[in-house]
Amino acid sequence: MSEEKTFFIKSMGCKSNQFEGDLIVENLEKAGYNRTLDMSFASYYILNSCSVTHKSDTETLYLLRNAKHKYPNIKTIVTGCVAQIEKEQLLENDYIDYVFGNDDKFKMAELLKRNDSVVSDIMALKTFNYQVLEDTRKTRFSLKIQDGCNNRCAYCIIPFARGKSRSASSEFVVEQINNAYEHGFKEVVFTGIHIGQWGVDIQKSLIDLLIDIEKYTDIPRYRLGSLNPLELTPELLDFLESSKKFCNHFHLSLQSACNKTLNSMNRFYTVENYLLQIEDIAKRFNNPFIGCDIITGFVGETESDFATTIENLKKSKLTKIHTFPYSIRKGTQAERMEGHLSSQVKQERAEIVKSISKEKYDKFIKSNIGSVQELLIEKRPDKHKHILKGVTRNYLDVFIDGVEPSEEYFNTLRQIKIEKADTSSIYGTFI
Repeated sequence: MSEEKTFFIKSMGCKSNQFEGDLIVENLEKAGYNRTLDMSFASYYILNSCSVTHKSDTETLYLLRNAKHKYPNIKTIVTGCVAQIEKEQLLENDYIDYVFGNDDKFKMAELLKRNDSVVSDIMALKTFNYQVLEDTRKTRFSLKIQDGCNNRCAYCIIPFARGKSRSASSEFVVEQINNAYEHGFKEVVFTGIHIGQWGVDIQKSLIDLLIDIEKYTDIPRYRLGSLNPLELTPELLDFLESSKKFCNHFHLSLQSACNKTLNSMNRFYTVENYLLQIEDIAKRFNNPFIGCDIITGFVGETESDFATTIENLKKSKLTKIHTFPYSIRKGTQAERMEGHLSSQVKQERAEIVKSISKEKYDKFIKSNIGSVQELLIEKRPDKHKHILKGVTRNYLDVFIDGVEPSEEYFNTLRQIKIEKADTSSIYGTFI
């Protein structure tokens, strides 16, 4: 292994960033670099960063500083959203050697030859950066179909790190899915920064893409990423309800369950409407997973506002709630607003929402016991339990006990019955 061309990489944050981290690995390996899982053997430490919260920014700096402290001769590289937004400030730190922007990360080998940091103007980009991931080791195929975001939510810095919404062509998406299917994949997971805006820049809509996927691919299952409630139209729900490929797994980007707070956030929908929408989803689909995001302690959120959020979350038919305390992002509208809350209050409110989420998810698991489900079994046994494991269409991880793991089961779709669940795991049997 060439010491000069070995790298260690860590990707933080969302599924799109994880996908892009895998692309960085493939592109560097094609250029003659070797990946190591032991940082002590690496000549480069690559951090594919996330900037969704202040905490992730702080973690970025800590990881880079720690890598340089432990291995003074290692070259540190930061890319991703922190790099896109904070290039000049990052380069002021003596423990950071290179900074590459979000669109520049895919040509890292070429940029390293030039021995220069590059962060292109992301807001000037008008077309999708087509990148093909060839890795077939995972069970489910991740496919990035969109990048950027046209919204300007008061709390969010990501549009400035990702640029305007840019869509992959329908032809590209179909081609990638068919190629994945030929390589044995049974499910594709669509990722992007705001996949509900797919097609806005090419005079199409997400439903147009899904129609093409239904018509021109043989992949048995596909799974959608996060959607804004306004994007989950009755027309789209009708289409998904009639689909045999769609996995009944929804994730809604709600952010609050109080209209006053939503208005302050520049989120242009109402709690009343999305509660009805969630009810509609629960009726249309067979025990669907319905997840969401909630920010606690947003600027100006009073105790009364938070009480309203709690009341609405409790009565909703949500399955699971991903929650996090509001984090000030420099350069956003919310940063300049009055009424910021203490970290303690924000965290306390987050813990309350987490407890509601746990109750809802426990109830969801219990409602699935005794049900028959289609399970996509992983390509290898679980590394801790050493038994078969898979994921259902409605996003439950299920272990199959009492069956010896073997090639005949790996990466197959099987009908199972969910039998029981304990505090950490769900178990099923083959039918």
